[in-house]
Amino acid sequence: MTAAHDLPTQANTERRYTVTRADLPLSCPLPSMALWNSHPRVYLPIEAERECDCPYCGAHFVLEG
Repeated sequence: MTAAHDLPTQANTERRYTVTRADLPLSCPLPSMALWNSHPRVYLPIEAERECDCPYCGAHFVLEG
């Protein structure tokens, strides 16, 4: 049996995500998210501006630290 914490999170359910340098390179959906019901994975250039938006779903990502 699979534990609930082992399952992928639902993709694109939040409008704002805080990420860290450990999450780089940044992609949307995040690697921990299920892809079956989401848009194609796209890599986002967050390093320079420290914030960016996904062109597919509009999720806003903020790089902390």
